[in-house]
Amino acid sequence: MKKKYLKLLVIFVMVFSLTGCTKYLKDADNKVAKNEETGQNLPSNILCQPEDQKTKDEYYKIYNDYVEKYKKELDDEKISQEEYDKKISKLVDINDLPKCSAFNITSGGYDGIWETIFVKPLAWLIINLDVILKNCGLAVIAATLLLRLVTITFSKKTALQSEKLKAAKPEIDKIEKKYKGKEDQQSLMNKSQETLLVYKKYGINPMSGCLFALIQIPLFFAFYEALNRLPILFEEEFLMFQLGTTPWTAMMRGEIIYIIFPILVTLASYYSFKLNSTATMNSEQAESMKMMSNMSVMMIGFASFTLSCGIALYWITNSGFTILQNLYVKRSKIDVKSK
Repeated sequence: MKKKYLKLLVIFVMVFSLTGCTKYLKDADNKVAKNEETGQNLPSNILCQPEDQKTKDEYYKIYNDYVEKYKKELDDEKISQEEYDKKISKLVDINDLPKCSAFNITSGGYDGIWETIFVKPLAWLIINLDVILKNCGLAVIAATLLLRLVTITFSKKTALQSEKLKAAKPEIDKIEKKYKGKEDQQSLMNKSQETLLVYKKYGINPMSGCLFALIQIPLFFAFYEALNRLPILFEEEFLMFQLGTTPWTAMMRGEIIYIIFPILVTLASYYSFKLNSTATMNSEQAESMKMMSNMSVMMIGFASFTLSCGIALYWITNSGFTILQNLYVKRSKIDVKSK
């Protein structure tokens, strides 16, 4: 069993070793280009053409500025023809990109495991849901729920593990009390064996709780990459909120209402962590875990000020699903010994 999870971890590391990050446009003065209306940095490696003409014109302008800059360097013999060709090849001409409505999983050819397996399929799903639902915000919510339904088997096992651990707590506590203060090798071995027997009795597999986390982490970064690189995020609104804008940017413009996103992200993270906490730890361990969870929630809350509202919407929906699922498992009186 341990070898199985070790292989999953190796695959996970390999995938992320090939992960590419969102790259941003820079003008001829090497300053990051921004969307005039939202104030957000414009990604250079977008997946499809912007529909908004202003955004499209901005990309054209920056592309042409770079071409002129490199051409002048070539004419002044500051760079060779080979260097010029290499620099030009790195520029993204949006004329070479498909329109978002025509984007598909194979658009742009093969771009590595990360983009091919995670980013492009997710971007395609969001685009098509946007066409069906007529709103990118609803598309993000729907895509999140669809992925959670696909992975519900794993997430349910994680929730069940927490309940099983709570059911086993009285017996684990007895073992802890029995071997309290005993540090000799034989006592430690006996304690470990008795604990494993309790785990076996309740069907507890400590590693299975990590499996869903291994799935969740790449999905979050895939959402982050896909949404950052889809122009529709900067062109559409959900309710009264512009999806490409970060709460911090909006609040600096005086739109204080955007603080609702960091608040909801923080609350959703807090209750998600709280419901996932286990009751098998002693008081000292529980206090330490509580402190770590609170620090994590605070970090997520602060980070949400600089993430786009589209990403925050994904996080809120995903955490909300986790909370509801855990409440269902907790209140459905499942016989944990038989699961």
